Amino acid sequence: MIIEKAYAKINLLLDILHKRTDGYHEVDMIMQTISLHDEVRLLETAKGIVLRVAGAELAADESNLAYKAARLFFNETTIERGVEIDLIKYIPMEAGLAGGSADAAAVLRGLNKLFATNLSITELQYMSAKIGSDVAFCVAGGTARAVGRGEKILPVSSLPECSIVIFKPDFGISTAWAYGQFALHAEKIVHPNINKMLAALVAENLAGIADCMGNVLEAVSVGRYVQIEDIKSSLRINGALNSLMSGSGTAVFGIFEDERRANAAKAVLQKDFSGAAYVCKNQKLYF
Repeated sequence: MIIEKAYAKINLLLDILHKRTDGYHEVDMIMQTISLHDEVRLLETAKGIVLRVAGAELAADESNLAYKAARLFFNETTIERGVEIDLIKYIPMEAGLAGGSADAAAVLRGLNKLFATNLSITELQYMSAKIGSDVAFCVAGGTARAVGRGEKILPVSSLPECSIVIFKPDFGISTAWAYGQFALHAEKIVHPNINKMLAALVAENLAGIADCMGNVLEAVSVGRYVQIEDIKSSLRINGALNSLMSGSGTAVFGIFEDERRANAAKAVLQKDFSGAAYVCKNQKLYF
């Protein structure tokens, strides 16, 4: 049996540049793996794919990204075997934390080990782009820039070690809805400065990195759920260098230099808001 951790991600920066001719949006993002993770257990079988899910009300069929990843792996490698997949969910859904993409990436990494196919990171990322835009980033993790529709991964300097408080309120937002609403208000959106963020990462300036954080989907989501802005404010009041919604939401995160203050902020959020709170660390590359 192979056991893989499927780490969640946050967006330190998310910018949407324009709508592409293929229907996707051209994006420019800085993404960061965090220690909050699902667990994927893989057991070789003679044939077929069996998926079992625990910890979330999630379909365990061909619509699941973990199942799609296994089917893609067998199709691409022409291996005539099968696998049983046990997926234990801890990453909240409809959060903007790439839980499904992280699961798919973990399945690809795990099957690569289970069947000793020795595919490179680049090969796994190229394969993963056929499943979903965030999967390529989740294959390797760490800190990276994602461009195109999110499938093209570029190396950047790593986020310095810090504590990250995640709060997922008890409501979610559909990614499709968020992008659709963005298109209606695109002309009014203030875009983050990617070059300043890259310079702050090179300088390992945590305060500067926090100051450069931005997410163009945030204004759309806050327009529907003002509580997102309230959670962000609570994080800053309680010691975060800055706070931001991740992805299309609705999870909000804060960057902390001090773990003690991070835990104190988590306690405040749990008292004042309805949802789930986590204290995490930033994660390095898988490989």
